[in-house]
Amino acid sequence: MHGFAWEPFALHLAATAAASLAVLLATFAVAVRKGLHRLVDVAWGLAFSAVALVSYVLSAGQGDDTRRLLVTVLTVLWGLRLSAHIAWRGRGHGEDPRYERLLAKAPGSRAAYAFRMVYLLQAALVWLVSLPVQAAGYVTGPVTWVAFAGLLLWLTGMAFESIGDFQLARFKADPGNRGRIMDRGLWSWTRHPNYFGDFCVWWGLFLITCDHLPAAAATLIGPVVMSLLLTRGSGKALLERHMAERPGYAAYRERVSGFFPRPPRAPGSGRGRA
Repeated sequence: MHGFAWEPFALHLAATAAASLAVLLATFAVAVRKGLHRLVDVAWGLAFSAVALVSYVLSAGQGDDTRRLLVTVLTVLWGLRLSAHIAWRGRGHGEDPRYERLLAKAPGSRAAYAFRMVYLLQAALVWLVSLPVQAAGYVTGPVTWVAFAGLLLWLTGMAFESIGDFQLARFKADPGNRGRIMDRGLWSWTRHPNYFGDFCVWWGLFLITCDHLPAAAATLIGPVVMSLLLTRGSGKALLERHMAERPGYAAYRERVSGFFPRPPRAPGSGRGRA
C-alpha cells in the first residue's frame, strides 16, 4: 500500500525553491563579474542537482528509502553530466548570441534585465520541473514495476543524450566537417537526440513518482513543462530557427525525424516529422 506525506512535502517546497534560487543567484554574481551570462546554462543542471539533494535530506524518514535514493542519484547524475558537458563545450567562447540578442533589448541595466528575464525565470523553472523529484521522497511503500519502467526510460534518455553529445563533439572536432550538417549516428534518426534524451529522462523520473497516483497527478506539470521547453521553447524550436539557413539543412530536415527517433527516409521521399 502506497501513501504520501502531504504536510511535510508542502513545508519542503519552500526549501527547494530557496536551493534553486541560491544556485542561480551565485551564478548571476559570477556571470556579472565575468561579463558572461552563458554561464547560466551550466547552472541549469547544477540547480536540479541541488534541489534533488535538498529533497533527499528533507524527506529522510518520510518516504521509501530505495525510491528516495534512486531518484536523487538519477537526477544528480543527469544534472552533473549536463553541466560538465555545457561547461566543456563553451570553454574559450564569448557570450552566447541568444543572450546578446536578449540583453540588447534591456530598457535599463543589462545586469538587472538579465536577472529578471533569465536567472529568476530559470530558478522558477528548475523548481517547477523538478516537482516529481521532490515528491518521490515522500511516497511510502516499496517501489513497483512502474518505478523500474521509469528507470529504464531514464537510462534510454541518458544514452541518447550522452551518445548524441559525444557524436556531435567528435564530428565538430574534425576540420573536414566544417560547415557540414551532422547527420550520422543518432543524428540520422532524430535531429535532436540530446533533447529527446532529456524528454525521456524527465518522464522517467516522473514515472518513479507514479507509485502514488495523487502525487503523480499533482506533479505532472513538471515533465509537461520540460517537454514544452524542449520542443517549443528554448530547445528544438529555437535551434531549428537558427539552423534553417544552413546549407544542407532543408534536405536533412526532410530525411530525419524532428524529435522521436525513426530510421531516416530516403532523399525526396517526404518531409521529416516536425
